[in-house]
Amino acid sequence: MVVEVGGWEHECCGAAYERGQLVDLNCVSYLGGDGRNCFSEVHHVTVPDRRVRGRITDIAMVLDDGSTRAILRLPSGAALRHFDDDDDGLLRDPWSERLVGEISSEFILTVRT
Repeated sequence: MVVEVGGWEHECCGAAYERGQLVDLNCVSYLGGDGRNCFSEVHHVTVPDRRVRGRITDIAMVLDDGSTRAILRLPSGAALRHFDDDDDGLLRDPWSERLVGEISSEFILTVRT
C-alpha cells in the first residue's frame, strides 16, 4: 500500500520514517486521477477515514515532474526544516548513502500491511 506523506502537515509535526519500521498511520482516502484508491497521512484538520498499519518497505521523494526517487529515510518535519539538533534532516540515496541533489516536500511510503 502506498501512502503519501508531506506538505505542511509533515513540515509541522511529521515523524521520521525508516525502511523496516512498523507504522500505524492515520490517513484520508481519495480516488486518484487513474481511478485507484489513494491514501494520504494526516495529523490535523481533516478527519482520517483509514488506518494503515504495517512495515515500511520503501521510501521515495516526489520530484517536481511527478517522478520519484528512492531515499534512505524520511527525516521528521522539524529535521527537514533544520530545527532538530539530533537529526541532520538530509535526504540520502538508499544504496550509497550519498546526499541526493533534489529537494522535495512530498514523499511516499510503501507499507506492507
